[in-house]
Amino acid sequence: MKLWVSALLMAWFGVLSCVQAEFFTSIGHMTDLIYAEKELVQSLKEYILVEEAKLSKIKSWANKMEALTSKSAADAEGYLAHPVNAYKLVKRLNTDWPALEDLVLQDSAAGTKYQAMLSVDDCFGMGRSAYNEGDYYHTVLWMEQVLKQLDAGEEATTTKSQVLDYLSYAVFQLGDLHRALELTRRLLSLDPSHERAGGNLRYFEQLLEEEREKTLTNQTEAELATPEGIYERPVDYLPERDVYESLCRGEGVKLTPRRQKRLFCRYHHGNRAPQLLIAPFKEEDEWDSPHIVRYYDVMSDEEIERIKEIAKPKLARATVRDPKTGVLTVASYRVSKSSWLEEDDDPVVARVNRRMQHITGLTVKTAELLQVANYGVGGQYEPHFDFSRRPFDSGLKTEGNRLATFLNYMSDVEAGGATVFPDLGAAIWPKKGTAVFWYNLLRSGEGDYRTRHAACPVLVGCKWVSNKWFHERGQEFLRPCGSTEVD
Repeated sequence: MKLWVSALLMAWFGVLSCVQAEFFTSIGHMTDLIYAEKELVQSLKEYILVEEAKLSKIKSWANKMEALTSKSAADAEGYLAHPVNAYKLVKRLNTDWPALEDLVLQDSAAGTKYQAMLSVDDCFGMGRSAYNEGDYYHTVLWMEQVLKQLDAGEEATTTKSQVLDYLSYAVFQLGDLHRALELTRRLLSLDPSHERAGGNLRYFEQLLEEEREKTLTNQTEAELATPEGIYERPVDYLPERDVYESLCRGEGVKLTPRRQKRLFCRYHHGNRAPQLLIAPFKEEDEWDSPHIVRYYDVMSDEEIERIKEIAKPKLARATVRDPKTGVLTVASYRVSKSSWLEEDDDPVVARVNRRMQHITGLTVKTAELLQVANYGVGGQYEPHFDFSRRPFDSGLKTEGNRLATFLNYMSDVEAGGATVFPDLGAAIWPKKGTAVFWYNLLRSGEGDYRTRHAACPVLVGCKWVSNKWFHERGQEFLRPCGSTEVD
């Protein structure tokens, strides 16, 4: 656009220079100026039309963004609770706004359309991210979805050639040589000059020929081929991956009728704690062994909002302790932000701490600070233990190991976000204002490995929790040691 303006101005200056020279002495020559001026007017009109079209696109974008931000700012947390909204916000800031900048400064680019569902380009971006992470299993799932939407006629900047380029190599990485070869041939039929595809084709054909030359015993070539589009998920570092994800979907819960008969509801007064005699808490068994209980009406809405208000400025990426070095670090299997609140931060923190002490009958003097955690869309914490398995952990020398966990749910979650125990087959779903409690250590002081648990990914909504970890020191007479696990 700048070049166009420059050319137009140069043309104007050229005409003016002619007028200031000797053209006026010849009527024949001056008629040329008439036509030159007419061409300049026409060029100016074309320039205005292009600028108006660009301005119209910018204005349309601004109107869409104004409507969108008015809606999102009215309830930012609720808006971001929907995973598509959260994804598109990140996409807008990383892709769409820079594209608008290019439109303003350089050329007339097409505006971005927003849809209720993930577009072809959105899905392609997800697949490419999985590919770059070496996650070929999910690369295939996303790229197949892209092809499905393209075949349905959806318009996009992503081409089938781009999709097939990623998809063919991903299925090859999953061991499906036959399909990789077929997809590469499709790619070359669309783009015969694709150099990488040509090299891959020759490589795949060579591998297939070597495979055919091998002596096969009790297997035919058809038996070796993978059914199209069906792949087993590769084994990763998490041995209970399938059980964990099944529980997160609400499947595979082992709450049998026999076990359910052993679960009861009651009023809990904290071993006749004076503070709870008049107003005991409602207690419900969630699991029998190990004993996991839920308490109702533990925190009021006002207390929850105040704690969230205090915690928000302090939120930082949650960390885990490296099992080899013992150093705190961030990890992909824990995706959330957390902060630690002291009693001096606000009277409500001290009040909640005292309440947890009264309910559990344990002292908070040796407990950790109140931790507040916020899980956004996709936020999770994969299976882990709360207690330390490092016998010489420096943090255990003074206060002892983490004896028990008290977990407050400070929000409801529309989908996902359950606390699951893969070894037990137990799933506990968030309910705002309730709390769950369990012991991490047996009475012998050894870790109870059945308490390995996880925070499932948040699919829709926003999850807020706070927790208190009670340590061993100071609990000797409040929870005496013993040779059994019974509480």
